[in-house]
Amino acid sequence: MNSGCQKNDVHVVRRRLLISGLVQGVGFRWEYRRVAEAAGTAGWARNLADGRVEVLLEGPADAVAEVEAWCHTGPRHAVVTGVEDKDHPLDDLAGQNVESQRGS
Repeated sequence: MNSGCQKNDVHVVRRRLLISGLVQGVGFRWEYRRVAEAAGTAGWARNLADGRVEVLLEGPADAVAEVEAWCHTGPRHAVVTGVEDKDHPLDDLAGQNVESQRGS
């Protein structure tokens, strides 16, 4: 998916989220991908070795806020206990799809 977002667009934001709780093995990354694509955002999600899921999310501010709000509950079987979030400078994500990645 290419969201068509330009890094010079003042309404485009990028957020990095670290989601804690029971978030691995419950379909979090796959459902995140569906939600993020439906919202028109770009980025990826991956499992971390410490049990968290890391998300990098870029798009229109309102769409990013919608997906970030979803991350606070996640899919049906997830138990989210915390979401650490940070704004990130916009780099070039053009042409990247919302992907689910496996952690190292």
